[in-house]
Amino acid sequence: MIKTTEEKAKEAARKAPISWYKIYSLEKDTTIVDTTLTIKKYYQYNYQRKDRFGQLQYPNEGQTYSYLDFSQQKYSTFPEMGFKGKHYGFMEANDIRYYHVPTPLSDIYFKTVMEQGQSVDALVAINTSKNVNVSVAFKGLRSLGKYINQLSSTGNFRLTTSYRMPSGRYTINAHFAGQDFLNGENGGITTLSNFEGNEAIYNNRARLQVYLTDAFSVLKSKRLFFDHALRINTKDAQNNLVLLHRFNYEHKYFEFNQATLSTTLVGETTSTTFNRFGDAATISKINDQLTYDKLYNRVGIQFENKTLGMLRGFIEQFNYFYNFPGAKTVGAVEIPGQLKASIATIGGEYEYRKGAWNGIATLSNSFTSQTLRNFEVKARYTVNDKNNFVFQYQNQSKLPNNNYILNQSSYDNYNWFNSFKNEKFNTLKAEANTQWLHASLQVSNISDFLYFQDTQNVPNQQLVTPHQFAESINYLAVKVDREFKYRSLGWDITALYQKVDQSQPVLNVPELTFRSSLFYSNHWFKRAMFVQTGATVNYFTKFYANDYNPILGEFFVQTQKEIGNFPVVDVFFNARVRQTRIFLIAEHVNSLFGKNNYYASPSMPYRDFIIRFGFVWNFFQ
Repeated sequence: MIKTTEEKAKEAARKAPISWYKIYSLEKDTTIVDTTLTIKKYYQYNYQRKDRFGQLQYPNEGQTYSYLDFSQQKYSTFPEMGFKGKHYGFMEANDIRYYHVPTPLSDIYFKTVMEQGQSVDALVAINTSKNVNVSVAFKGLRSLGKYINQLSSTGNFRLTTSYRMPSGRYTINAHFAGQDFLNGENGGITTLSNFEGNEAIYNNRARLQVYLTDAFSVLKSKRLFFDHALRINTKDAQNNLVLLHRFNYEHKYFEFNQATLSTTLVGETTSTTFNRFGDAATISKINDQLTYDKLYNRVGIQFENKTLGMLRGFIEQFNYFYNFPGAKTVGAVEIPGQLKASIATIGGEYEYRKGAWNGIATLSNSFTSQTLRNFEVKARYTVNDKNNFVFQYQNQSKLPNNNYILNQSSYDNYNWFNSFKNEKFNTLKAEANTQWLHASLQVSNISDFLYFQDTQNVPNQQLVTPHQFAESINYLAVKVDREFKYRSLGWDITALYQKVDQSQPVLNVPELTFRSSLFYSNHWFKRAMFVQTGATVNYFTKFYANDYNPILGEFFVQTQKEIGNFPVVDVFFNARVRQTRIFLIAEHVNSLFGKNNYYASPSMPYRDFIIRFGFVWNFFQ
């Protein structure tokens, strides 16, 4: 029987090797679907699906993270909404992945949570034809938590599509993302000595008093994004001219809601009543709301020469509308109800890929009233498949995020209208990825650094306002990562050293952050199962960690309490059966017999011992 072209294509798809299942980013960085079980995959088995080294999670799944590694912070030159601490699980446009698959592919993540809930991330990718791929994904989490008023309930919906003409003349990647994050906000525990003591009654964490019993915050977002390119000449040639366009529209909504304003601390003989966030314009039912809309367009033209590389020129248009219900007067200060602007930039890029070298240089500068600038050079030298070196330099002048400039609240202290200078970042990075060692170096000079701080230091209150540090900050980070193997035994170690030179403590990080895993790996049951079991230790030195403020959804500088100098030991037993990875983890086992001195922030303990189970399942033919 003679087979049709369609039948031959279907038969080939059924026999497709795993290398045909590709995942790629907006920058065209491509990876292959990987179902192996490694220590790196264990590190990525979490709500964010990323290695969390350098981050310290709050006690409930779905809460925010404290950053231990400042080099992980990313900045856009354009003014964003702010509320960065609330964006812990938010997927930006650059976080979305696109798929190219010969047959349907599924990726299902499941993990138990602290109490009453679960965490699930499910994705299905299909191709309607060789050149059209679609994926649908939803990440959902609900966890009640161990402390009072600590509920987390989140959802991330993603729909992607990609198309490439058979000739390659036109390509498009597009996605829609709808995201929502609801968190109970308890403001931390009121009496740290009850947590640190040995009274058995407080082993039930719900007996620890918190500042806020009925407050919550909400962040919602909807985004429509597409990036497409059209080659002007009909056939691919030595010289090509390509039209480029990128579009991003996003709407965000933030709300802080608190029914009961006052907190009462009951002592042995007296009691004290106060408002955690100071005086307010109302005696109950705080409901602070704002919306943020941004519209981004980038139009460009690209000249490509197969020998010399690619040269692009582009114009960017960034419009934003940051909106409160209306203008208001606080004391003698007029607080406007909105910020809006239209910012235009012009820029160019040169990209070179030839032999062992590839690199890109980008320069952009605004030509409207709000000034910003970005100059970045990145180069990679590849020795072979196992060894490469990366060098990067960036000089950036960034407009302040909106919540530094304008904020409104029913709380008197949380109303402001400011004028701040641009933040300036001057950063040099070097990275060595070799078969023996992974190492990176970052040196940064920061000017006009923006931060939040409570400068009034009233006991039991958070009176946080934005500030700008007029002097320079010098930052150094050195990170080393190495995995050793001997037969069935493995040892993976990661160490980060950070040093900050500043006249005032506004950028605070631990000097040393460390992670070490000792594990055993082998095939069992006549190679039907691959097993990896062992223990991981995380540790960081003491430092004045930033605390979290739920009204702003931001971390703020404090210098009253240090946290750190406590190890966290996790024991794991993981296995792989065909295309399924199974995880069984006993988290923070040393909390069963150690001191209660472990904190995620100055007012919130780190999580206690818990056993968690889950899996990641990939299905494809």
